[in-house]
Amino acid sequence: MNKKVVLSTVAIVLTVGVGIYFSTQLLSKNSKKVSSPAPTVGQLTKIRIGWQIPWATQGQLTQVLKHTTLLAQNGLEAKFSGFVAGPPLNEAAMAKAVDVIFTADQPAATLFSKNPNWVIIGRLMYNRVSLYVPPNSPIKTVSDLKGKTVGMPFGAAAQRMALKAEEDAGLKPGVDVTNVNLGIYEQGDLVKDPIALKWGTIDALAGFDPSPALFEDKGLVRNIKVGKVVSLIVMSKEFIAQNPNAPVQFLTAFNGAYKYYKNNVPQADAWFIKESKLKLTSKPLAIASGMEPNLKAKSDSDIRIGFIEDDYKIMQDAADFLLKQGLIKSEIVMKDYVDLSFLKKAQLK
Repeated sequence: MNKKVVLSTVAIVLTVGVGIYFSTQLLSKNSKKVSSPAPTVGQLTKIRIGWQIPWATQGQLTQVLKHTTLLAQNGLEAKFSGFVAGPPLNEAAMAKAVDVIFTADQPAATLFSKNPNWVIIGRLMYNRVSLYVPPNSPIKTVSDLKGKTVGMPFGAAAQRMALKAEEDAGLKPGVDVTNVNLGIYEQGDLVKDPIALKWGTIDALAGFDPSPALFEDKGLVRNIKVGKVVSLIVMSKEFIAQNPNAPVQFLTAFNGAYKYYKNNVPQADAWFIKESKLKLTSKPLAIASGMEPNLKAKSDSDIRIGFIEDDYKIMQDAADFLLKQGLIKSEIVMKDYVDLSFLKKAQLK
């Protein structure tokens, strides 16, 4: 063989050999760095979560999902869209801009009346609605509201609770009591004087947390009635059809969010306060979350995101109230929109 050919052949072999050696070393080095590869983005199911920025307890649960790997661990990649209240969240749902929403019983019934392509897959939380007066008010019970004026956010669960409380006390709303529309944020401009007997022309207010909890913490109000709202996890049927495993994955992650929140309340509160920009401390947040039993669960296994029979009654009261007020056009049977099969598959309570 020609001497030049032999030298060329040797050079090629050496070059290839060195390349293979260094490639092998590089792969070996990288494999040591990543001992158990995490799923790539392409392996995760994308899900768009609609939530309500100023709404306590729900807000902390959302922040846990945002700041931990719970969703990724369960095969989901989330995009979070925050809304100021239920109505704009419903608009996003009807526009197919979100796949799952965190909402209260009343907005959920409104959504179902307009678009039946949504289903309740679990319980989000219990939250308070309250009827309150100035601490020095002569009003002691709901029956004392006769001839008085009550401000409340019309269309909200606080209005439903307040009107029912008036009726249960033997009063006729609109006749014995003057009820006026007053948004929850407008109430903050009124409730400032701890020694007030009334707030201008307003004798009492109805609202939903965290605002009443904040007023209560500052000694600015005294509750005369407290009610409960059943808030819900509602998912698009179309999204479920396209991603049949997603409901189970999401509920598993959400159950994990409750576990984290329960065991790390200060951290979850801090995340919520930062994003909501609300001037809150841990005490009013504790008042607001006081109705939710999962945060008092003795063990993680006691956490429940399913329903008890009383929940269905409260949910139906919400739908019936909307129909009575002319806010929806036809009857909605809330239980017909609940699908517990995903909770069962996830082996969750």
